[in-house]
Amino acid sequence: MHVPDGFIDAPTSAAAGAVAAAAVAVSLRGARRELDERTAPLAGLVAAFIFAVQMLNFPVAAGTSGHLLGGALAAILVGPYTGVLCVSVVLLMQGILFADGGLTALGVNITVMGCVTTVVAYAVFRGLVKVLPRTRRSVTAASFAAAVLSVPAAALAFTLIYWIGGTTDVAIGKVATAMVGVHVLIGIGEAAITALTVGAVIAVRPDLVYGARGLQQQLKLRVNGELVDVPAVAAAPVPAAARSSHRKVWLAGLATSLVLAGVVSFYASANPDGLEKVAADKGIDAKVEDHAAADSPLADYGVKDVENARLSGGLAGVIGVGVTVVAGTGVFWAVRRRRTQDVSPVSTTVA
Repeated sequence: MHVPDGFIDAPTSAAAGAVAAAAVAVSLRGARRELDERTAPLAGLVAAFIFAVQMLNFPVAAGTSGHLLGGALAAILVGPYTGVLCVSVVLLMQGILFADGGLTALGVNITVMGCVTTVVAYAVFRGLVKVLPRTRRSVTAASFAAAVLSVPAAALAFTLIYWIGGTTDVAIGKVATAMVGVHVLIGIGEAAITALTVGAVIAVRPDLVYGARGLQQQLKLRVNGELVDVPAVAAAPVPAAARSSHRKVWLAGLATSLVLAGVVSFYASANPDGLEKVAADKGIDAKVEDHAAADSPLADYGVKDVENARLSGGLAGVIGVGVTVVAGTGVFWAVRRRRTQDVSPVSTTVA
């Protein structure tokens, strides 16, 4: 659902850019509370994984494909604020390096694919885990439902933005029907990927899943014939064994991302995605503009001057994963460091 340049007029694109900038600023502050010794190392990897899986377009209908948006996955794994940042990093790398998603439409893409999907998905997820039994299966099921709903919500958000500032005169009702219809199908694929990924991480290290925290039953003691809550204890430092386990999960996730982007992506569907298909059918793309980075050495997910298509696409995918994990890790390390500085105790001396 990467919106290219030319779909939305300049004033609306600027307004969406302001909304996206505000959302990123709020998310930077909110992420300080979410990023700890467990989520901080994982966040950059989540961004790289989303980049890799977005290269895997899957068929959803005749002549149409879809791909992961990633907002639900990121929000559940590392938190909603950090999730917005993860998707924003991915969209920035895609727009600058791979000419995927217009640069003037970057604010639209962050608003639609980053903010809307993350907010809707996490709200649905938290609502479900509060009423479902406190089990790992419930977390996985809630992840599926949240992801399903986040994709058509993003389609509606794009339709609203297009209604406000679309560059072509198209009946908005037809656009909404077409967008929601195809993205409901894409949402099923998104939900399957999200649930499988969340379930896999929960099976190995449930403590690394942000959305699964606080689901344990509160321990109680019987005192004088009455049940009382066991007082919470201060969190102990992460032991060396757990840190080693973090590294294993991180390395396994990175290896998976590299394989998906470098090898599996060659077999992805070549059909246009949901937005591209609707745009072509309804005439939304009548004023589409060439991407400013169309001459990039990595444009269209291929390495310039590498003739072999399999090798070119694979190298581009590996480079993309590497750049995204470095950029994402740098952002989250900086946010984590700021949090550490904010909560550091102030030293005092006694005269």
